[in-house]
Amino acid sequence: MRFILSLLTWWHAETLGTRIFTWRKGVRVGEDEQGNVFYRTRDDSRRWVTFSGEPEASRVSPDWHGWLHHTFDENPAEMELAHVSFQKPHHDNLTGSEGAYSPAGSMHQAHPKERRDYEAWQPK
Repeated sequence: MRFILSLLTWWHAETLGTRIFTWRKGVRVGEDEQGNVFYRTRDDSRRWVTFSGEPEASRVSPDWHGWLHHTFDENPAEMELAHVSFQKPHHDNLTGSEGAYSPAGSMHQAHPKERRDYEAWQPK
């Protein structure tokens, strides 16, 4: 089923063209903790990722993002990048999902609390 979806759509997995290009010219570089696999061409002119699961760009960690965009040449699978103490671990973008942030009193909360510090504007 996944193969048929990749023939017809691009939002379920890599397309057939990407799959063939990866098979012919791709050199596997590494894999991240989410199972995404990273590739490059032999001359390192192109770099790309094939996602495990939904292809969502926010699932790529900052280390691999920098490598994909030629910000640095060191591959995060071979050489661990230095992080400073205030950096938090990478998380996916949860916007539009059940795990998205919603402030107190928001209509998106399961049980919104009544706010007493707010008065709705009433026209005169």
